Amino acid sequence: QVQLVESGGGSVQAGESLRLSCAAIGFLWINACLAWFRQAPGKEREPVAAFHTSGLKTYADSAKGRFTIHNDAGQSTLTLQMTSLKSEDTAMYYCAARSYCYHGGLYASDFYTYWGQGTQVTVPS
Repeated sequence: QVQLVESGGGSVQAGESLRLSCAAIGFLWINACLAWFRQAPGKEREPVAAFHTSGLKTYADSAKGRFTIHNDAGQSTLTLQMTSLKSEDTAMYYCAARSYCYHGGLYASDFYTYWGQGTQVTVPS
């Protein structure tokens, strides 16, 4: 059984950094797609960054230049390093994964099979 467990959220000031982690328990890191999504109150869940096990990394425009997605397959962990945080980054952040994924990219939420419970990131304005 696959479990995704996020950690690392918190409240930081604008301009500061946070590192989110997603432990992918029982997930096979071969031909797979993983991603970070976020959802702010009253808004739809949106992709932030995606990773394919070929090494391809894809970012939403809002994340480019500030966020870095990284995998540690040996530790079965997906991380999201976030820098220069802004108030508009405030949201619940989710880890998502899908097996048998042969092409990387920034897919919509319904593409993914497995989801974590989320971790809150708050950047006060």
